[in-house]
Amino acid sequence: MAEYQMTLVDRQRIARDTMAFWFDTNGANFEFRAGQHADFVATRPCKESGSDNSRTFSLASSPNDKEPIMIATRMRKTAFKTALKGAALGTKFMVSRPRGSFTLHKDITRTAVFIAGGIGIAPIRSILQHATQERLPHKLYLFYSNREADDAAFLEEFENMTVQNPNLTFIPTVTGHRTIAWPYEKGHINRGMLSRYLLGLNGPIYYIAGPSGMVSAMTGILSVSGVSDDDIRTEEFGDYKLYQNSAQIDQVTGNNRADSAL
Repeated sequence: MAEYQMTLVDRQRIARDTMAFWFDTNGANFEFRAGQHADFVATRPCKESGSDNSRTFSLASSPNDKEPIMIATRMRKTAFKTALKGAALGTKFMVSRPRGSFTLHKDITRTAVFIAGGIGIAPIRSILQHATQERLPHKLYLFYSNREADDAAFLEEFENMTVQNPNLTFIPTVTGHRTIAWPYEKGHINRGMLSRYLLGLNGPIYYIAGPSGMVSAMTGILSVSGVSDDDIRTEEFGDYKLYQNSAQIDQVTGNNRADSAL
């Protein structure tokens, strides 16, 4: 059930087919933990949207940056997102209480490894921004996969974050073929790529966010590598046809063979 009335105050394109939206909390005590999500409901849905007048979005802001709060989303051609993109600044939305357990663990001796595909970066941005602001001592790794560089939201922000936070290692990768001048990794995130940066696959706690096919593939890679299910936390963002349903995982090399857009 919606609990807070918020006002749309800004929007911006942050990557190809990806936009960020900012909402004023209107002075409400909107408390949330980094990585959580909430339901956004249009108070006056347009006629084109019909019954499609709500969506669940991860809160991409740090809890320290609540005035305004930010969400980020791929702009698929749904009635709600079309209405959101066209809504006048000042439009009111009802927002539910934040919820979700995709949040950073408290044990500072355990490394946190974040694996993001596409807009799955939104809750991870919240977590890493908060960890950087609070100077948390956790050792942090971010593997961030997109098809092309133009699809990568917050890329420059994460580059700057590594300067502010010496505990953060940023490993972006692209899987397409149009990005030529790219100083980072290329190809799908797999066991080989993880092993080049991590001292061992067992030990860290993993946070995987992205399309359902990507989440399933990465979970499988970690499982066959001996990582306990208790050390894997996931957040799925819909399939978006980015991964084939027949995604296969090579149990020997850990290669993801899916025909992926990430």
